[in-house]
Parts: sequence; structure tokens; C-alpha cells
Amino acid sequence: MSQRDSSRLDAIVAKAQREKAEREQGYRERALKMYPWVCGRCGREFNAANVRELTVHHRDHNHDNNPLDGSNWELLCVYCHDNEHQRYVDATPGSDKASGKGATHNPFAGLGDLLKRD
Repeated sequence: MSQRDSSRLDAIVAKAQREKAEREQGYRERALKMYPWVCGRCGREFNAANVRELTVHHRDHNHDNNPLDGSNWELLCVYCHDNEHQRYVDATPGSDKASGKGATHNPFAGLGDLLKRD
């Protein structure tokens, strides 16, 4: 790849990242104005000092689906938001939990025998 092509590609990527950040800031600000500052799952309340811990969750998991009425959003604290996304990943076909595959190593195997020793 030539220097010119590399510079052009860098500019395209930088522009896309800027536009994504602007979109995200836009729907976050709209959601914070639209909804009370309360986590939709655990009910924790937020104020200006800790509102940075309140996130906008996209109900359909499509971050580009941002209707003006906010119908695809809910405010979740960072902990509930992480939990929601982990549940989504776990339920996705092909993930370890969805396929029934889990850990095969049991670190406590044989512990009962060790405890029985005198």
C-alpha cells in the first residue's frame, strides 16, 4: 500500500470514528433528557456527580437504531448493562453456554478425599 493510500485510509477511519462518537453522544444526551436518571433494572438512582455510570442500552442490541422517540433505549447502570450484554452473548447460538459446553476442569475434584485424610 502506498503512503498516499495509507494516509487516505487513516483519514477515512478517523472520520468514521469521529462520526460514531458524535452519534453516541447525541443519543446519550437525548436519552438522559428523556428518561429519569434511574437504572431500568436495579432501580439505582443517579445524579450529576455519578451520571457517567448510567449508560444507554439499545433494547435490540443495534447501536445504529436510534429512533427519535427513544423506544429502543433504556438507561442501565454500568453493572446491569454489562450483565445484559453478557446474557445476550450467552444466549447467542455458538457461544459456550448456548451450546451446553462449559468448563471441563473442576479445581475441587478430589477435595473431599483430601479433607478426609487425618
